[in-house]
Amino acid sequence: MHKVAVIVGAGPAGLTAALELLRRSQVRPIVLEAEDQVGGISKTINYRGNRMDLGGHRFFSKSDWVMNWWQSILPVAADPQLPDGSVRLAYHGRTSELAIDARSQAAHPDKVLLVRPRLSRILYRRRYFDYPLKLSWTTLQRLGPAYAASIGASYVKARLLPRSPEATLEDFLVNRFGDRLYRTFFKDYTEKVWGVPCTEISAEWGAQRIKGLSIGKALAHALRKPFRVSRDRAQKGIETSLIERFLYPKLGPGQMWEEVASLVCTAGGEVQLRQRVIGIEREGTAIRAVTVRDERGGAARRIACDYLISTMPVRELMERLQPERTDLLEIARALPYRDFLSVGLLAERMRTIGRSGAENGMPPDNWIYVQEPDVKLGRLQIFNNWSPALVADPRRIWLGLEYFCAEGDALWSMADGALVDFATRELAQIGLIDRRNVLDGTVVRAPKAYPAYFGSYSRIGEVRKYLDGLTNLFPVGRNGMHRYNNQDHSMLAAKAAVDCIVEGTADKAALWSVNAEDDYHESAERSAGDRLRSAA
Repeated sequence: MHKVAVIVGAGPAGLTAALELLRRSQVRPIVLEAEDQVGGISKTINYRGNRMDLGGHRFFSKSDWVMNWWQSILPVAADPQLPDGSVRLAYHGRTSELAIDARSQAAHPDKVLLVRPRLSRILYRRRYFDYPLKLSWTTLQRLGPAYAASIGASYVKARLLPRSPEATLEDFLVNRFGDRLYRTFFKDYTEKVWGVPCTEISAEWGAQRIKGLSIGKALAHALRKPFRVSRDRAQKGIETSLIERFLYPKLGPGQMWEEVASLVCTAGGEVQLRQRVIGIEREGTAIRAVTVRDERGGAARRIACDYLISTMPVRELMERLQPERTDLLEIARALPYRDFLSVGLLAERMRTIGRSGAENGMPPDNWIYVQEPDVKLGRLQIFNNWSPALVADPRRIWLGLEYFCAEGDALWSMADGALVDFATRELAQIGLIDRRNVLDGTVVRAPKAYPAYFGSYSRIGEVRKYLDGLTNLFPVGRNGMHRYNNQDHSMLAAKAAVDCIVEGTADKAALWSVNAEDDYHESAERSAGDRLRSAA
């Protein structure tokens, strides 16, 4: 191996790039991670044997390459719910079997991908609503017929008299769902997530996340559902939000990336933790080296490189590059982000709303969208339902309460003990728990979790043009591209960067086309609610 690629960040994008370089080239990757754990926002937090998934990561993709890549790392466990133990996928109308490596599964029973059932609902007015919303008798009854009729009338009005020009996210959503439905199920939650009014968010965010969607698709799905084969697991031709099974690492999403990091090191690459890039040397349009600080001891060192693959936030990348055009640096410095924290609560039991729930009150959902305006809580994860192995004691209920905030604000700055108490009180306030049943709790903060599409984002194209002009620099990943990508999108961007390196081209158009092309665009077949609410 004669050339070196420095990769900044050991999340899905960085580790995918590292392993692909080792599989496909003679370039040696050196992965530099500022934190003490790999995985980025897809890491798994272990708190006293209870594991937390920050955001809830379904392992599903419309990309065959991604699905096969994941299975090359962790084999799929046989599904005990099926009589023959098979696991099926439906791709564009054809059904195929997932490969099950029984020998590997027997040797390493914890190193597997589980097939998990998917259920998520909306909590609104202290009642559960189907997610995505269905025009069922139950929905009409819970909304009330008059209210449901007003939603229908508002939708018809929006279709007949659409807003023009469609400049903001509010314009985008009202044009597609009507003002009443927008204000009922989208507005409050979206503003809770992003911290700004929908009138200040670009319509481009909606176009990227929920493009091509219609109420008609949700209705058509509901009508087709009884006729679908129940054993299908990852139906490409069906809206992503309506997929009823997904793959999930037994020990949480971080298990996938810990395995990848181990493979990278075994194959001759390096993954160095607690190493922060504090400087970048460039010569003309080429990156020559990075300066790295060891966060444990403070010592700095220089690492020469032939390629730089960056997943660090664009703001930090531009600070390190110090472009000649100072206005580009100002644009990058002003790029907005939304930060995130998760409060883990261990409970003996929960309160049951309606008829849904186990004997201990635990609902069957993977996650619940909290649409209640009187609490700050945005989403509730029930980790037991992602994988039973995430919970140290199966008699307990392990919950993740997700809050969207800004780094340094009152919520972010609250002491951990006070945050645990605050979250407990909110969960009790909306009727899901009795405070006396909470046994333990912890807090995890994730800065810059969500790149935002307002403010100086309108000029991101100028920054991108500058970065594209640096021939051996490849920005990938959610923060690296300032794009609200899912982990499979980040992996595909990393693959595109490796393609450029292997093929010897500086044309980075393929990187930016991920999650932008209609033939892959997740939003093209996904419901609005999922896209607005999938804040991880």
